[in-house]
Amino acid sequence: MSLRGIFGAAAIARAEDRKKRQARSGVPNIRRGSNMRVLLGVFPLLIIPVAIYNLIALPYGGGSEQVDGVINNVAPIIAMLQKPMLTFPMISGVNWAITNGEMLILFSIGLLFMEILKSTSTGTATIINHAISMILFIVCLVEFLLLPNFATSVFFIITIMTLLDVLAGVVVTIVSARRDFGVGEGFGA
Repeated sequence: MSLRGIFGAAAIARAEDRKKRQARSGVPNIRRGSNMRVLLGVFPLLIIPVAIYNLIALPYGGGSEQVDGVINNVAPIIAMLQKPMLTFPMISGVNWAITNGEMLILFSIGLLFMEILKSTSTGTATIINHAISMILFIVCLVEFLLLPNFATSVFFIITIMTLLDVLAGVVVTIVSARRDFGVGEGFGA
């Protein structure tokens, strides 16, 4: 399916959801969102840190570390991820350093939180979001297992976040749909 097909399917799904809500409520159709809102609703936000890591890791060659004549089998990117990005002096007298990798993980945690909030809706666009999240997890898992620059703790944690996005999204959507279904049954009888 092409990108244009995905965007079209998402727009159609949102339009169908709006029509259903309008038919149930009797309120006239007022356009509340834009195409950008549909785009953010369909695509998982964890694509952003995965793309950032890919942009850094794929062209990064780096060399193998050699300590006392022994070559360590570590990812070439590990030295770059462990460089301090920010340092803060603490009251205790030490400096607290946040590395590049830790900053990317912190950013990813924030996006994971927003993804879990997004998963509370039960529309068709949410189902497309879950499918794309599953594809993203599979891509991350393959990169982690096969590419040397992706065999780091930072990327492993990001990969686990994509897995949690898939699991939490599906579970939250099922629970929300079951609750909606149960409420609908109670009023229909």
